[in-house]
Amino acid sequence: MTLPLLGCTVVVTRERRGELGRLLDEAGARVVHVPLIEVVDGDLDGLGTAWSTSPDWLIVTSPAGAERAVPGVLAHPTTKLAAVGTATAGRIEELIGRSVDLVPERQLAGALVDRFVERNREPSRVLVAQADRAAPTLADGLRAAGHDVTVVTVYRTLTRALEPADLWRLAGADAVIFASGSAARAWTASLGDRALDALPSLAVAIGPTTAAEAVDAGLRVTHTAGDHSLVGVVDELIRAWSAG
Repeated sequence: MTLPLLGCTVVVTRERRGELGRLLDEAGARVVHVPLIEVVDGDLDGLGTAWSTSPDWLIVTSPAGAERAVPGVLAHPTTKLAAVGTATAGRIEELIGRSVDLVPERQLAGALVDRFVERNREPSRVLVAQADRAAPTLADGLRAAGHDVTVVTVYRTLTRALEPADLWRLAGADAVIFASGSAARAWTASLGDRALDALPSLAVAIGPTTAAEAVDAGLRVTHTAGDHSLVGVVDELIRAWSAG
């Protein structure tokens, strides 16, 4: 069995290790899980109101959004489902045992807009369930194409304060994966003046949007995945680690 990340210690900053942690485990990495954000409920009353309009589509942008919004599909079985990425699509299927109707090949909000518009030539009622820090790309793109979009902030992300043990664990890492812009911003918010110095030698972003947000947050990104997915970002780390 090939273990391309054997000997590599990788920091995962998401609230949960999840699929990213599993993929790294399978590649032989030692995963250091230091969650930098805490996810709490958002406007669930507004979500209930939005469901009462019987939307044609529900779009979710993360597993946390899926967990809060997708149960409403059980009362609205004709509502179609779209997800920005495969991890989110997988979580939807776990929750309600139903396949997602649309996932873009490039796991970006802009790519989802393009695929959605290709598929839906007539105006649709769209419910977008997302985080408080989500960019307006998805909703703005769908509205520009003539769709009736309701956006509900179903969860909020709070920065978690680090403990001394967390800082000690970060110090021995070879790499960090930023799987979202919020992860990069949380790194800076949690570490303050130490944010840049605390970065491991390899800092890998899941895509160009996340890379840009990391740079805006005062960080450096050494590698950016060409395939903007969890599999893609792990593959990019493997290439970087193998190159020495």
